Amino acid sequence: MSSLASGPAGFIQNGLDHHYVSIAGTAFFVCALVAVVLVLGSQRRNKVDYNTGIFSYLKFIYANFLKPHNKASQLTSTQASVYDSTRKRLLCGREDMLGLVAAQLKYKLENKELQKGKAIWVDIGGGTGYNIEAMAAFVPVPEFFSQVYLVDLSPSLCEVARQRFERLGWKNVTVVCQDARSFRLPEENIDPARNPGTGADVVTMSYSLSMIPVQSIVDVSTRNYIGGAFNRHVNWLGRAFWRAWFEADRVNLDAARRDYLEYRFGTVISASERNYLLGGIPYYIFIGRQKDISPNQASREAIEKLDASFTESPYLSPANHRNEMDKAVIKSTQEIRSKAYESAVINLSANLPLPASFYQNHHYRIFYNDLLPKHTQFQNEYIYAFTWEDPRVDHRLLDIKRDDVILAITSAGDNILDYLQKSPRRVHAVDLNPNQNHLLELKVACFIALGHRDLWKIFGEGKHAEFRDLLISRLSPHLSSQAFQYWLEHTQVFTSSSGRGLYETGGSRHAIKMVRYIFKFFGMEGQVKKLCEAQTLAEQREIWPRIRSVLMSKPLHWAVVSTEWFAWKAAGVPRNQRNMIVDDYFKRNGLTKEMNNAKDLSGKSIWEYVVDTLDPVVQETMISNDNYFYYLCLQGQFSRRCAPTYLTPQAHVKLSSPGAFDGLRIHTDEINEVIARITPRSLTIAVVMDSMDWFDPEGADASAQARKFNHALKLEGRILLRSASIEPWYIKNFEENGFTCRRVGARFSGSCIDRVNMYASTWICTKTEEIESLTQEKRSNSVDHLEL
Repeated sequence: MSSLASGPAGFIQNGLDHHYVSIAGTAFFVCALVAVVLVLGSQRRNKVDYNTGIFSYLKFIYANFLKPHNKASQLTSTQASVYDSTRKRLLCGREDMLGLVAAQLKYKLENKELQKGKAIWVDIGGGTGYNIEAMAAFVPVPEFFSQVYLVDLSPSLCEVARQRFERLGWKNVTVVCQDARSFRLPEENIDPARNPGTGADVVTMSYSLSMIPVQSIVDVSTRNYIGGAFNRHVNWLGRAFWRAWFEADRVNLDAARRDYLEYRFGTVISASERNYLLGGIPYYIFIGRQKDISPNQASREAIEKLDASFTESPYLSPANHRNEMDKAVIKSTQEIRSKAYESAVINLSANLPLPASFYQNHHYRIFYNDLLPKHTQFQNEYIYAFTWEDPRVDHRLLDIKRDDVILAITSAGDNILDYLQKSPRRVHAVDLNPNQNHLLELKVACFIALGHRDLWKIFGEGKHAEFRDLLISRLSPHLSSQAFQYWLEHTQVFTSSSGRGLYETGGSRHAIKMVRYIFKFFGMEGQVKKLCEAQTLAEQREIWPRIRSVLMSKPLHWAVVSTEWFAWKAAGVPRNQRNMIVDDYFKRNGLTKEMNNAKDLSGKSIWEYVVDTLDPVVQETMISNDNYFYYLCLQGQFSRRCAPTYLTPQAHVKLSSPGAFDGLRIHTDEINEVIARITPRSLTIAVVMDSMDWFDPEGADASAQARKFNHALKLEGRILLRSASIEPWYIKNFEENGFTCRRVGARFSGSCIDRVNMYASTWICTKTEEIESLTQEKRSNSVDHLEL
């Protein structure tokens, strides 16, 4: 074995000419000599700072991998002078954490939950004090905090921190050199007027938790309280390599510490990130609070109030809940509980934190389990970046009043924001795709936290170079943990210089991109620009034939648009809906299925459907200043003259006012699941878009949903739906379940029923009959009898 190992080396050594070896050795010596001369020469001209540049990293390498040490204080003493310069790149996420904390503090200050100049901050493992100085970029540390404590075990790092704050002249910062496990807040520095049970207002730990020995490990079987698992998984190689790497520094990357944080505190915001400078080092940011949202019985009461708003139930005080149930106005109604309530009660009974949604500053996003397959099937992608429904027609048909309770599909949230401008009592936004609701949440947060200029750049132009900073410093207090995780991972949607912004993302981006590529390939960009700038219908109609000859050419549609793949991936049209389009074509032309088998006519039916959609739009609506749906598709962004109502300055004034979103509830679930948990006869309006088209005609889902809507809607309550079919097959299911159905819009060849004109028909289904009486028996579920 040894001869085989040494053989190749011997062969190379003997095979090389000694002259080459001498030349190589000489060259190495000369290079080393030149380097020494340059260093010595620079010392004579300017004193070399061995704590900056390459020298700082050489010192870091020596202290971590060469110098013997047996405890952390020895490790940090050698590199205390270069700690900040090396860790700035190695320890990512510190500024993001500080920005998130500062945003929460500002929110509490605005809501009078905190007094400026009275807050107490403890930075555990603060080291050189870098975090405290960096916080000044977000809040004025000397004026905002009455006292700041930096706690660290390393004397050398504490000394650097003391020098830092002496230089800054900050008198309210105290450096405490001791073990963080034994630190207690000094009583003399706590305001006597404060609640005696209250401690620090904020505690931060920047990587220091990984260096504190584990006292106990908490193992829980269900974790519905961690605030989302986006980007949390680290593959085996990443876990094994980085764990071994950091153990050399006495830094432990096992998951127990994070598990304990999430068990001990309620999750406000959590994010899992990677530092790709050195190959993707995993790190996380955790913002938490005391896990009891209110003391003692008030905690249960707060949950009851939220549950009542989720289910449209009257609120009954839990102090004598069962007695009051007998006297309630709906005493004969089954007891309706939301999934959020059931999860909260189970968690409380097990002494676990509540689901993260209960700790958010706003409670419009209702708890859901983001790990269920029905949610993960969307692979962290929304389908629609904007809503394909004309709200102008919705308002005309529905005439929304202040006492209306509306249930509507979220989609991209545009129409939800339109409905909210009418100030209805409640709007339940429902979508099975969590990412569609993340998009709605982002829009709501922008109205609450940003001015109209920033709102316009994000959703009018679809791009904002400072989006990441806004997300962390201003939007984060108004987002759920899951939505924050999603947008933190997708900041490039708005910030990428090479991308075209929000409206070329999502599943439907394929169609928009394809149209843009076609126009560019055929040199039609100038004609498209003219079409979008046309001032009259006559001018628009004159330009359209030149664009139409390319965009609606039969070869293109037969090869691409008429395919089933394109219908779903690019246009968001599922198979069942596509089949409805084909069936209508067959009926109009007196064809049979046997004819279709002999000659495939489905492609022609899709082509005709597209023609009937687009031609009337150009003939009847102005794209330059009114039809923002097609303006967006052609230009990739809105214009000031052609944009949804929610992007106008007037809408911003309305929706940025206090309490504008108090009536909003965002459900991440199927419609059937949501309406089954809403108090019977409480809804007045339901807007289901074209979702009924997705059902299988051979299945029982459509009939079941019609029955549940009858149960949830008040008498004379209305359902607004659109369909790709002129006579949808499921209308009979509504008529069999207590509804009177009326077609209020029909698109025939050459006609235009709204600015989208994509659907063949629009229907209003009015509940005119109760199909079942409210049961006298109260429902029993798994949490009814849990005592808290």
